[in-house]
Parts: sequence; structure tokens; C-alpha cells
Amino acid sequence: MLSKSCANLLELGSDNTVDFSTSVKSLPRVMTSPGIINDLDEGTSTNEDSCSSKLSSQDRKIIVADFLPLNSMKDQATGQWCFTWDRDSLLLQLKDGFSSDTEVIYVGCLDVDIDISEQEEISQKLMEEYKCMPTFLSPELFQMYYHGFCKQQLWPLFHYMLPICLHKGDLFDRSLFQAYISANKKFAEKVMEVINSDDDYVWIHDYYLMLLPTFLRKRLNQVKIGFFLHSPFPSSEIYRTLPVREEILKSLLNADLIGFQTYDYARYFLSCCSRMLGLHYESKRGYIGLEYYGRTVSIKILSVGIHMGRLQSVLNHPATASKVQEIEENFKGKKLLLGVDDMDLFKGISLKLLAFELLLERHPTLREKIILVQIVNPTRSMGKDVKEAIEDTLLIAERINNSYGTPGYEPVVLIDKPIPFHEKIAFYVAAECCIVNAVRDGMNLVPYEYVVCRQGTEELDKSRGFQVGSSHTSTLIVSEFVGCSPSLSGAFRVNPWSIEDVSDALYRSINSGETERQMRHEKHYRYVSTHDVAHWARSFSQDLERACKDHHSWRCWALGFGLNFRVLYLSPNFRKLMLNHLVSSYKNAHRRAIFLDYDGTIMPEASINKTPRQETLSILNSLSTDPNNTVFIVSGRGRASLSEWFTSCESLGIAAEHGYFIRWRKDAEWESSSVLVDLDWMKMAEPVMQLYTETTDGSYIELKESAIVWHHQFADHDYGSCQATELLDHLESVLANEPVVVKRGQHIVEVKPQGIGKGLVVENLIGTLNKRGKPLDFVLCIGDDRSDEDMFESINSIASSNLFPLVPEVFACTVGQKPSMAKYYVEDTGEVVRLLRGIAAVSNQERRVTDDQVPIERSS
Repeated sequence: MLSKSCANLLELGSDNTVDFSTSVKSLPRVMTSPGIINDLDEGTSTNEDSCSSKLSSQDRKIIVADFLPLNSMKDQATGQWCFTWDRDSLLLQLKDGFSSDTEVIYVGCLDVDIDISEQEEISQKLMEEYKCMPTFLSPELFQMYYHGFCKQQLWPLFHYMLPICLHKGDLFDRSLFQAYISANKKFAEKVMEVINSDDDYVWIHDYYLMLLPTFLRKRLNQVKIGFFLHSPFPSSEIYRTLPVREEILKSLLNADLIGFQTYDYARYFLSCCSRMLGLHYESKRGYIGLEYYGRTVSIKILSVGIHMGRLQSVLNHPATASKVQEIEENFKGKKLLLGVDDMDLFKGISLKLLAFELLLERHPTLREKIILVQIVNPTRSMGKDVKEAIEDTLLIAERINNSYGTPGYEPVVLIDKPIPFHEKIAFYVAAECCIVNAVRDGMNLVPYEYVVCRQGTEELDKSRGFQVGSSHTSTLIVSEFVGCSPSLSGAFRVNPWSIEDVSDALYRSINSGETERQMRHEKHYRYVSTHDVAHWARSFSQDLERACKDHHSWRCWALGFGLNFRVLYLSPNFRKLMLNHLVSSYKNAHRRAIFLDYDGTIMPEASINKTPRQETLSILNSLSTDPNNTVFIVSGRGRASLSEWFTSCESLGIAAEHGYFIRWRKDAEWESSSVLVDLDWMKMAEPVMQLYTETTDGSYIELKESAIVWHHQFADHDYGSCQATELLDHLESVLANEPVVVKRGQHIVEVKPQGIGKGLVVENLIGTLNKRGKPLDFVLCIGDDRSDEDMFESINSIASSNLFPLVPEVFACTVGQKPSMAKYYVEDTGEVVRLLRGIAAVSNQERRVTDDQVPIERSS
């Protein structure tokens, strides 16, 4: 049995009922598109087929969007629901970018309300015949979710519109956000009904479903998720006004790949992650990634394309050629300018009309020679702002026609009703210039469609009496705030808010020469024809596979509740350091070394008073006075502070300033590194840092004996990070010929001598102990920040080498669950103290046993 899919493009475009018995043709495969939905017109699958495909190793992709790519209609005679594919849907067209053996399943809402008694039957029918899983939302929930939160709050915000006054605009409504949460949960439930967690990829589309990654990641920690935002993403200054800003950001970061139409939108997103979540991105070999709890969230920048086969099929239809001939006859002797826009507040239709009005006012010779045809697509969501936009458009169009119209000449032709797709294509073909004047838009494919239609086809050229192979021309005027603007380098780019700017561009386009218009057209057509929807889908799919390739090699830990949920990815060998395991190894060891960081390890990072507690000093005393132990505090702090804090610990070793100064005991002399004696480079570094300190509020300089550090933890997060990057480059340039290292740490930029670091100092200390005939069989190393990673790496490297006469038990431990070179972790500084207290008790017990075994001399 044939599925009820429609191949007659003209009938589909005119929304007429289709005779399925005759509509069995497939769309042609044209350009880079491998074909559109190869299996749509094949026989329907059975339930058994669906189950077997789910269990097979076939590549499956689950496409999730607000609406399914289906048209729905109820047969009034039979009362049965009929469904056809929506050939204009991007969701349907993107399948051309997948391999032929890829199974695609769609999840989304239908464009009609289905009675609850019919929903189960409809779901089964759509899954069997179309591989579509409908999400049913109650009318009340849909109204609050779609027309409420999405269209009245997210849509204006993402297009840079904020309520200026409390009595104007739509303020944030928590109940609408709760509806948004509920709807996203409904979508997640439907995805879970069809997903095979081990193999399937989930591709989520647009701002309607920004919470879906969290709800899917909660259920399946290793699910492969891609998200593409078709709308703009606002700057951080706009986005930060959203009361649920962090919840949405964190949810998006539960995806593996996040796609944006333009570099600007991706840049704004990364800036929001930096300002609000403290995350920093890295760019490596052309890929951008955000490190988020052990996962790398990839960022992709690639604009959507059009489906060449779809357009060329309509161009080749006789009805299209007939309509083109009719339009050219009606506007004979006049230049046709075209606008095709949704009736939306941000499409700039009224601004376009004002620019056209100014053109006619300034250039009287153009009157009766040019006509602007404005096609207005109906809106899905009718708010008060849209009603005002409609009124403005009608008012301005009427004014222009009254002022400059004459009998037989109407300067503005406003088409504000749905028209068949082939008629819209015919207007594209006939228009000499297309104007897209949106004040803010995600992508807007109208310019792409216009260029392809102006290129035409051989069949259309023949029907119009053109010589086959003749050159074609087109002219585009594109707003610089539209997503497609960067890719159309031959267009007249304009600021839509400047009426004069747009009017001048209209005049220049009208008066441009044939050769110029031909060159502009050829440049655009080369790009549009090779960057179609198949290219976009294929590229996104490949990057999603790359982003997810290591999923199963990591251990997952679920963290947080509600919308703060995230998954921590750790090495399979990474585990918590248990007290009983540590104590057991400690008891069996004969020569032990313990290396401890200070800030964030035995002293809480957020503590204002950095003086160690008495309990901590007592524990360190017990450990360091054990003759079998060598205990060192390895810190970046200066030796003066560390000496003062640990003055009560007689046997404690200290490595200050990352090991530049070393003292084995309190009564020993400080040993300074022989790596560098001359510190004149500090005289060059300090003025540079001072310059950045003066221009960065909240920053300060810390002068050490061997190093100089610029701190910016109290500065504006985004600006401080930006300044740190600039300072790093500046210092590297100034100190290029000096024997120093410029490193960036957590809220710091540090300059220190080469050959100094925690990893090197630990290697030297262990080497010295070996030379003294004290080979180690137990090593404990605990730290919390980037500098401690060098220490972990060195200890792990030494342990696997032959430097130890005995094979030691090594415990490299980081504070907090995070990606690390260490194999163990503890939760916080409290657990560090608890572990140290546990092994100190062993030393105290051994000391008491030894004391009890000492013979007592009796007096005579």
C-alpha cells in the first residue's frame, strides 16, 4: 500500500486535496542533494519491522522539533484523519544529508488538535506509515507553552526586544515557564519511546525545546544529543535579563553539539557561558569546544541551506512558466522589486515601504517605472505587536499608492493572503531585485530561493523563449542583521533602521549595469547551490558523530537536581579515595612521602582567614614527626607566609613559590633553586601588569621573590578574562627572550622562571630521598588546581619508571570530582583533613607501641 505522501507540488502548494492514487512521483535528485526521503513512497512497515529496526545496528537519527513535517486534514465524509508530507519542511529536506541506510524518526506536535480518544490510534498509524511520533499537548498547555512562553517571551528576547516600561510588553511569567518545562518533558517522554540509547543520535531543533537536552540526559547519561538554534542568540547584555537564564544555558550544555547560524550568535552564546557560568572555550584545529564537567561541548557555526531539487521541480512545472508569463505581462515595461516576508514585528516590512516611499519622493523619474510587490506570509501566532505591524503596513502601503499612484499604476502591490507555492516561485523568477529588510532574523532563506529561481532551468528558459545557456542576473538588498548576510558577499548590505541607506541601495540596484548584476548573481549562485540543506545536514551529522565518539569510554556521574542537572564525565579508572584503603597501604609501608597543596586542599579556597586551623597543624605535626615519613607543603605562596603559618611544625617540609624555595625542616636553611639567579626580567613584567591593573577594576598584582602574579578574580568575569588573554599575549611578546614562563591559571596570569613547577619539585624531592638511601614504597599527593596536575603527572610517571627500587603504592588525589591526571578524588577540604587524620592516628599508634617497647631502667 502506498503511503499518503504527496508528490504533486502544485496541489500541495495550493492546499488542495490530493488524489493519492496518482501522486506517486518522487522529487528529483539535483545538485549536491542525494534525493529527498527515498523511502516515503514505499510500502508501509509493520510493527515487527519497527521493532527489528530498533534492535539492529542501522544508523538511526531522531529529529525533534515543535511540529512534525506533516500536513493534517480530516475527511469530512469518513471522519478519518489524512496525513501528507510537508515538502517545504526543513525537517523533511534535511534527510538528504544522511546516508541512504539511515533510519529517520521524527518527534513533534501535529498542526491540528486530536481528540484524546483518537491519539493512540493516530500515533500507531503515523509511526507505522511515516515513522513520526506525535507529541500531544492539551490545548491549554500548548497555548501557554507555544503562544505564551515561546512567542511572547523567548522570541522577542532572542530578537533583542525588551519591555521598556512595566505597563508595556510582556514581563516574565513564571507560570508560562512552568508550561515550557511541562511541554519539554512531554517531548522527552516521546523520544524515550523510540530511542535506542546505544546507537541513536537525537537532533533537537530551535528554541522551543531548549530544556529537552537536560530531560534526555537525566534518563540516558550517554545519549548522543545535537541541538541547532535556528533563531538568533542575543548578546549577553540582553540574555542576562532573562530570569531563567542559567537554567536554559545549563540545559543546552547537556547537548554534545550546539549549532548556530552565524559566528555572532555563537560568540554571544559563548560570552553568556563565560559571564554567567564561568566557562571558557577553546579553539583547536577549526573546532570550538566548551569544557563542562569533563565533557567537551562542541560549538558549530553553519547556516542552513535550501533544497535545490524542490525548487527546480516547481520551476520545471508548466503552471510556473504560465504564471511567470502572466506576471511579466501585467508588469510589462516596469522593473519589479520583490519582498517576501512573514508578518512579523522583526521582518521590517514597514521600514522597507518607507524606504521605497523615499525613493519615489527623491527620484520622480522612477515613478511608473518600478513596482514593489510585497508578499506577506500569514503568522502562526497573533499577538498585539503583530496586529500593530499589520496596521502599519497597510497604512503605509495605502499612503504610497494614494500619493504616487496613477490610473493603471499602483506602486505597491500588497499580497497578504496565502498563495500557491508555484506563484511565489513565479514572482521570484520575474523580479529583478529582492529586498530582505529584517531588523533581526535567524537565517531567512528568501535570498537563497530568489537566486536559484533567477537561475531557472533549461526547461523554464525554453518556455520563456530564452536561449539555453544564456546568462542570468539577480540583485539582492539584504539587511546586515539577517543570518544569511555574511554568505551573500555580492548583495547590497544595508542597515534596515536607516531609511536613507535602504533607499539609496534600492536606487543603486535599479541602476546597476547588466554585467554587474550578472557577476553578483553568479557569485551568489555558486555558494547557494553548493551549500544546500543536504550539505548543512551532512556537516552537522558528521560533527555530532565526532563529538560523541568517546561516549562509552567514560564513566558518568549524575550531579544536581531539576534544571541544574548535569553529567560529570570521568576516566574509568577515576575513583574516590577511601579511608580504609589508604590506611591499609599506609600501615604496610616503611618509607612514605606526603605532598600537600595548601589553598583549596587543606585550606578552603573561599576562606578569608588563610591561617591553618589548630587541628590541621596537630595532624601535620603527627605525620611529619613520624621517622618513616617525609611530609611537604607544596604551594605557590611565598615562603614568609608559609613559614609563619607552620612555625609550630618542626619537622614539616615546605616548598614555596612552586618549589623555587625549599626547606626540609623548620631548623633547616632555605634552599633556592639554581635555575635562575638574575631576576631583572621582573622589572620588565611589572610595568606591563601595572598597565592592565589600572584599566581593570578589581585586579591586583602579587609580587613574590621569584615570580609576579596578576589576579583578576574580583574583576568583571568577562572583561577580566579578556584582559587576562591580552596580558598573556603582551607578556609573552615582551619576555620572549627571557628565561621565564608565562602561564595562565585560575583567575591569574603568572610569570615565573623556567624549570620551576610543582611537578619538578616533587621529582627532585623524591630523587633526593632515593640518593639518601630512603627509597619510598608509599606516596600520597593531594591538590586541587591546575598547578597540581603537573605534580600528579610527575608522580604517576615516576611510579611507572624504574626510579624506585621498590614498587610504591601511589595515591595521586584531586579535590573535587573533575577531570584530572590524578586517579583518585575526595569531595572537599573536609575529606582531605579526615584522611590525614586517619593516617596520623596510625603514626600516633605506632609511636605509642614503640614507646611501650623501650626498656625502663630500674634504680638500684
